[in-house]
Amino acid sequence: MAMLTGFEGAPPAPVVAVPVDERQVIARAQRGDTAAFRVLVESHRARAYALALRVLRSGADAEEVAQDAFVKAWAALPTFRGDASFSTWLHRIVWRRALDRLAEAKARRRREEAVAADTPLHAAPDHDRGEAEPFAERLLEALSPQQRAAVVLFYFEDRSIAQAAMVMGLPENTFKTHLHRARAALREAWRQQRSEER
Repeated sequence: MAMLTGFEGAPPAPVVAVPVDERQVIARAQRGDTAAFRVLVESHRARAYALALRVLRSGADAEEVAQDAFVKAWAALPTFRGDASFSTWLHRIVWRRALDRLAEAKARRRREEAVAADTPLHAAPDHDRGEAEPFAERLLEALSPQQRAAVVLFYFEDRSIAQAAMVMGLPENTFKTHLHRARAALREAWRQQRSEER
């Protein structure tokens, strides 16, 4: 959406003065007026970015979360009833997206650590660095194409479950099944390799 440009880089743009009656601007945006929504974005984007930055401690992540929050706000705007102020409503969206991002990052780190402990893909005991990459490639080649794609997208390209599932054109649960089976197959291949080396 063109209205969401301007998040790139730091510091964010200063807060634009809110129109005297923001409710009118909101009502126009609810009817699909993108120019009105752009006014809301310009009025609130600096504070949205600041909130995301406080949670995430990363400018790049904060920019992405703030943009995503405005996209979600645009999609959900027809349901906005005005029980709270627009800024409160928006900040709830930003907060939830920032917490989701933190949870995703922590979960991804835990999964990566578990896989590294159970099935190292980049290195192997008793192999020098020159042999580590071919060893990882051999492990990956033993997987089915879908399992291999799941591992590459999730671990090597650092995509979320949702993003990787979308790339593969699969429901998230189906993607998780492929990833789970791939991890099991890699662990088994790793154990066999270690047994052969003893």
